Amino acid sequence: MRMFPVYAPKLIVKHARIFLCGVVWVKDLGRLEFDRGRFLLPKKSLPKVKQAILELNALIESQHHQAV
Repeated sequence: MRMFPVYAPKLIVKHARIFLCGVVWVKDLGRLEFDRGRFLLPKKSLPKVKQAILELNALIESQHHQAV
C-alpha cells in the first residue's frame, strides 16, 4: 500500500500504471483500490471520492491514448 499525503493525480496514476493491481491511500479520500491499471469505484462512496476516481481513470485513459 502506497500512501500519498496529498492528492496528486499524476503521481497516483503513475503508481497505478506501474503496479497494475493494488491499493493506495490518499489523505482526505481514503483507500482507493486499482486493478489492471484502473481504479475501482466502491459501491458506497462519498461524492468527492467518486469524482476523484473518475478523474484518475480519465487521466489513465488519456495517457494510454497518448502512448499509442
